[in-house]
Amino acid sequence: MRNILLCAAAAASLAACNNGNSTGKGTGVDSAVNQAFAAYQQHFIDDLWKENPGWATSVGYHKYDSVLVVRNEAATQASLAFSARHLDSLKTFHLDQLTDANKIDYHLMEDYLNSNVWSIKELKSNEWDPSEFNISGGFATILNENYAPLESRLRSFYARLKNVPAYYEAAKAQVKDPVPELQQLAIAQNNGGASVFDKDFVDSLKSTNFSAEEKKAMTASAQAAAAAMRGYANWLSALKPAHPRSFRLGKDLYDQKFRYTVQSSYTAAQIYDSAIVRKKYVHGEMTRISRELWPKYFGNAPMPADSLELIGRMIDTLSVQHVKPAEFQSAIEKQIPELVKFIKEKDLLYLDPSKPLVVRKEPAYMAGVAGASISAPGPYDKGGNTYYNVGSLEGWSAVESESYLREYNHYIMQILDIHEAIPGHYTQLVYSNQSPSLIKSIMGNGAMIEGWAVYTEQMMLESGYGNNAPEMWLMWYKWNLRTVCNTILDYSVHVNNMSKEDALHLLTKEAFQQQAEAEGKWRRVTVSSVQLTFYFTGYKEIIDLREAYKKKMGNDYKLKTFNEKFLSYGSAPVMYIRQLMLQ
Repeated sequence: MRNILLCAAAAASLAACNNGNSTGKGTGVDSAVNQAFAAYQQHFIDDLWKENPGWATSVGYHKYDSVLVVRNEAATQASLAFSARHLDSLKTFHLDQLTDANKIDYHLMEDYLNSNVWSIKELKSNEWDPSEFNISGGFATILNENYAPLESRLRSFYARLKNVPAYYEAAKAQVKDPVPELQQLAIAQNNGGASVFDKDFVDSLKSTNFSAEEKKAMTASAQAAAAAMRGYANWLSALKPAHPRSFRLGKDLYDQKFRYTVQSSYTAAQIYDSAIVRKKYVHGEMTRISRELWPKYFGNAPMPADSLELIGRMIDTLSVQHVKPAEFQSAIEKQIPELVKFIKEKDLLYLDPSKPLVVRKEPAYMAGVAGASISAPGPYDKGGNTYYNVGSLEGWSAVESESYLREYNHYIMQILDIHEAIPGHYTQLVYSNQSPSLIKSIMGNGAMIEGWAVYTEQMMLESGYGNNAPEMWLMWYKWNLRTVCNTILDYSVHVNNMSKEDALHLLTKEAFQQQAEAEGKWRRVTVSSVQLTFYFTGYKEIIDLREAYKKKMGNDYKLKTFNEKFLSYGSAPVMYIRQLMLQ
């Protein structure tokens, strides 16, 4: 669950860019139809932002910053009408007359609209997931991003505040029989996010030239918003549903959610089966490397006969190399320039030096889900910061901190930085901002995004990062096993009713994770579904595509060309990118 919102090129150039990205040469392609489709895409985007002003703000489109939609029955019906209207509009275009690039955009819009209808009519998560109601992220974006003068942003913030109390009253009217784990998450996040209003916003007012009366009115409104958030959290704390919903999604809903959100050529069950096969392969490689390393670290001591015990002993021995708790964030900051240097030396892909990456402590309103994440600016705010959010270890016991840092040891921390930052999420999102297709960016595919980050880990090691040290490869396989087991865990828990005991056994004994990490992953799987499969699914599809592309290009194959060409299509599903790269 990442705070990643996908971005795109300026809307004014949409039609020209789409035509430029069109590669279809079929006899049925009609230029007039494609021009009409480009014009429709612009209309769709305009309508999308009116319907989803919070989403617009998150991608850097600030026309509707002052608007907060109250998620009541009227808003639900408006959302259904939006989907119905645009599904009808899409039917006026014939796929065989569109270019390949526009066919992808057609499918992405169609999938989004159908997914929206399915979410409202069948998933109905607004009834059982109270954490969906949390307004602090959008407000924090307005407050923290320097896309406009501070006073202008504060006025938008202030105007947006008026609907906050009604927003949370609507939330209370919808939530019934909530999932207990999601109930607790909502309480923590809303209590944490309230400080955006009665602290951060109020502090920002001190730097303005607003009159005393204006500041007083703005402060009062912000305090009312904070009170509404805390009031919602208190209401949830007192809520004792007679029949709380299980966090397990169930096979039918899971299969449908996987189809809509992952957009893979595989089914959820097929990906699960592939993950089981991959786990066996990775265990074999880890056994081979552990046997190679054993004499170096254990001398003539007897080697365990059980392969999992052997691997575990080697990982435990290497994991003692880690930073101190207080140095976790600073160590990450120091690693970033080294990654940039390596990529330039190996000429793996172009890195834009004009796009800032800021390492920061994870904001309070994001707490409780993942220990590290990337928050990227939108296409309409290309100069904005990209944040590398790092979870804090403040308040952790010595035992908890040691367990966590053994998980994110000297080797794993480097892999984490590759995944989250360079050339992983941060780099992919920079390219996504430059994509010639607005639709491909805002309807971005999570499996492609996560898959790219996992792929880059392997790509960096294959290119010599870490000097081919067996220790680094062993730890990467451990990390890759985590990706594999994410899929196994998610499917097993939500479809096959895996118990917590069995889940922790999978993570600690078969994936060699520290207890604190495994407990955190269990919490994550109880407050999310399907997203944990993104990593392995996307990774598998990208590796398969690279091999097919390498075969196609023969002696002309270059890794840099593959990497940059793949990223040039924006955050589209890998199966669609594959069609374009191999045609």
